[in-house]
Amino acid sequence: MLRIAVPNKGSLSAPASQMLIEAGYRQRRDPRELVLTDAENDVEFFFIRPRDVAVYVGAGTVDVGITGRDLLLDSGADATEHRPLGFARSTFRFAAPKGTCQSIEHIRGKRVATAYDGLVRQYLQEHDIPAEVVHLDGAVESSVQLGVADLIADVVETGSTLRQAGLEVFGDPILSSEAVLIVGNHEIPEGLEVLDRRLEGVLVARRYVMVDYDCPAEHLEEAIKLTPGLQSPTISNLHEDGWFAVRAMVPQNATNRVMDSLYEAGARGIIVTPILACRV
Repeated sequence: MLRIAVPNKGSLSAPASQMLIEAGYRQRRDPRELVLTDAENDVEFFFIRPRDVAVYVGAGTVDVGITGRDLLLDSGADATEHRPLGFARSTFRFAAPKGTCQSIEHIRGKRVATAYDGLVRQYLQEHDIPAEVVHLDGAVESSVQLGVADLIADVVETGSTLRQAGLEVFGDPILSSEAVLIVGNHEIPEGLEVLDRRLEGVLVARRYVMVDYDCPAEHLEEAIKLTPGLQSPTISNLHEDGWFAVRAMVPQNATNRVMDSLYEAGARGIIVTPILACRV
């Protein structure tokens, strides 16, 4: 039975569970539930603090887990990113009071407050920047005002919280993070292939829609160029001579543009439907 660690709270928790539901797995209904067995799919879910997921996976206590790339790298656990999952995207940056720092060279000899001290220490060492790293569990934005640190390193989404604290980002991003599926650096667990294939199917289903349309023979090749599909479109003869029914997967973010181009190319009866699940 494949043992899967899932974040039990925070910004990763709900989207991780939703993705697993879309992949055909059971998920807990009671937030106090710590373990859930899905016997039909031969998996067992363990709901764990996001920061601890990599530690459990690295120790082999569970086989795989979902966590943030930043949390994985900060943990130093014996685990590896297996697949990016496309949600909870964020950027990890340095930020300091306005006008005080323009590059990482200005960090030399200063105090850096962060909840990700492992990640920050590694980054500073790689760039040969001596600095004191001050570990805080949260709300690092206030550390400068309270005199605990000279600057901070933290996850930045919109930057509004930093601006309210009088801080601004500088230098290159330390890391671009998102939710990832991780595995331990041990023997490949049985059942991982099925889980991975299901998650890949969810990612593809979220990126694509299915387009169906009718097209006259004289414009068929032009229409096919607009909707090549993943491998090739499905084409069927209509009852009316000289017309064909075409079906193809199209990137969701291009849907309306493709529909406009198909109509201009002579296609009619253009219908778009969502894809709930797929295997590619």
